[in-house]
Amino acid sequence: MSKIQLYNTLSRQKELFTPLDPSHIRVYACGPTVYGRIHVGNARPIVVFDVLVRVLRRLYDRVTYVRNITDVDDKINDRAAANGQSIDELCADTIVSFHADTAALGAVPPDVEPRATHHIDQMIAMILLLIDKGHAYAADGHVLFQVSTMPHYGALSKRNMGDMIAGARAEVAPYKRAPEDFILWKPSTTSQPGWDSPWGRGRPGWHIECSAMAKAYLGEVFDIHAGGLDLIFPHHENEIAQSCCAHGTSHMANYWLHNGFVTMNDEKMSKSLGNIISVKDAADKYRGETLRAALLSAHYRAPLDLSDHVMRDARNGLDRMYRAVGEIAATPDRVDEEFTACLLDDLNTPAALARLRELARLANKGDAEAGKALKSSATTLGLLQQTASAWAKADETSDGNRMDDPAIDAMIKARKEAREVRDFAKADEIRDQLAR
Repeated sequence: MSKIQLYNTLSRQKELFTPLDPSHIRVYACGPTVYGRIHVGNARPIVVFDVLVRVLRRLYDRVTYVRNITDVDDKINDRAAANGQSIDELCADTIVSFHADTAALGAVPPDVEPRATHHIDQMIAMILLLIDKGHAYAADGHVLFQVSTMPHYGALSKRNMGDMIAGARAEVAPYKRAPEDFILWKPSTTSQPGWDSPWGRGRPGWHIECSAMAKAYLGEVFDIHAGGLDLIFPHHENEIAQSCCAHGTSHMANYWLHNGFVTMNDEKMSKSLGNIISVKDAADKYRGETLRAALLSAHYRAPLDLSDHVMRDARNGLDRMYRAVGEIAATPDRVDEEFTACLLDDLNTPAALARLRELARLANKGDAEAGKALKSSATTLGLLQQTASAWAKADETSDGNRMDDPAIDAMIKARKEAREVRDFAKADEIRDQLAR
């Protein structure tokens, strides 16, 4: 059996993936907090770890993929109040839109999609266990994890205690024994979601949610935990502390994978800059498969600038590949070995896409075997999932005004010629058309 190498954030190096149980691979990825539509930055881990699971399923007979939904959070409370909605209504609407967006991205649904509010009993049980073992304490209706009781706290993020105190989400409060201690449970007002507990009516902290849900479906120790780079600290660091101290284990997961950030036209996405683009808007403008291909165009651990140029290149690449495969059907035995080798090297999707482009070039020159390999291989990336005729038909109805590279080059040349003969009105007209 082929083996895959993965970069483990815990060790800061690529490692040969060795499963705990080769007959059952277990993967957990942090999912959305459901208070609004996901943006293209949120889409990256969805697409990247969808590819990871697709690759693992080619290597192993059974893979369980768990991706949670956080449906109890102060951001949800605030957004519901601002919208004049109940919290239940907001979560229900957002989950529907989330599923629509992930479908547009071509992501296969996880095997299990647990909601935090359905696992409150498991969270309370874990908190009680942490208190019994001397790793947590109750104070003023709160329960906090005592970081000083975890000898290897900080091993994932490689931060010293000063950095971790400065980066902690929870505010320094009089009920804390130390600034770095973080909340496991907090009291709820009558207007906030709450559940009965040994410490009064309240709700869980963010970190304990994932620890409890991962344990419920994957066990005390599992193979891979995945998420965005921004989750390493404090979220994943705190998950490890809770889970290891509750269960008396040295690890929560053996491999930790984290994807890099997404920028828009070389700018960090931010509400103040107004450049946060939702998956829905991006898919409506470029089509979901184009956005997926663009998200895979850089290595998952590297930053990705999702510029108009990147999106256009992704679209043109898909056009060429669809022309190459025509109506060919995918078959598992036709997957290209060179393509597979790229993905087995820490999910090197840029190299894998380059191999697909080479196969398309060969297929367009009449190599029928290359066309079959192209179609079959692209399935592992979640690409070329329809026929060329279906792709073209959708193009006519949804994106008929889009120009390919030769057409754009011709217009640039025409604008240059218009400027040379001082026909500035014509040059401006072409410029505006190019901008559109």
